[in-house]
Amino acid sequence: MHELIRSRRSIRRYEGRPVPAEIIERVLLAAVWAPSAHNRQPWRFVVITNDSIKSALASAMGERLRADRLADGDPPTRVDADVSRSRARITSSPAVIVLCLSMANMDSYPDTRRKKAEYTMAAQSTAMAAQNLLLAAHAEGLGACWMCAPLFCPDAVAAVLSLPADWEPQALITLGYPADDGKPASRNLPGAVTIWR
Repeated sequence: MHELIRSRRSIRRYEGRPVPAEIIERVLLAAVWAPSAHNRQPWRFVVITNDSIKSALASAMGERLRADRLADGDPPTRVDADVSRSRARITSSPAVIVLCLSMANMDSYPDTRRKKAEYTMAAQSTAMAAQNLLLAAHAEGLGACWMCAPLFCPDAVAAVLSLPADWEPQALITLGYPADDGKPASRNLPGAVTIWR
């Protein structure tokens, strides 16, 4: 297990061959076995293998990215390059999984403090499902890459995918057979980020 965790990389380029549905289903099964707050399992998944939907999603997200970056005063040539790179990552992936959270089954509180804590627990639970998904994909010989971009344009993602009202886009995971090994990884050792008491 430790070797699986340490050998996983974010893969951004894929071979053109499709990922069989049964493998995607196994990866999703691993995802739903993640721990979750109150065992409410707030994660939701949208699997996209249709090229026209991937293209529409990439276009909608790219338009929002472009508008935000230009409003920030970033140089148009850099903005165009970032939008193109993002679009290529999404459209060249054999499969894309949009990870959402739903508060439908989470607890409801009258005060802001506990509402915020409950939402954070749902987001953390959803992120744990994503980690299981990424590790399962790696175990299946697939490459995957977590993209947080849907957090910056959830309404655009929801509109393109016709999501139920309670499904909030959190991340987009590209998935396919790796065309390369990804970039070398480095991590801080536990001693640099841990306090013992």
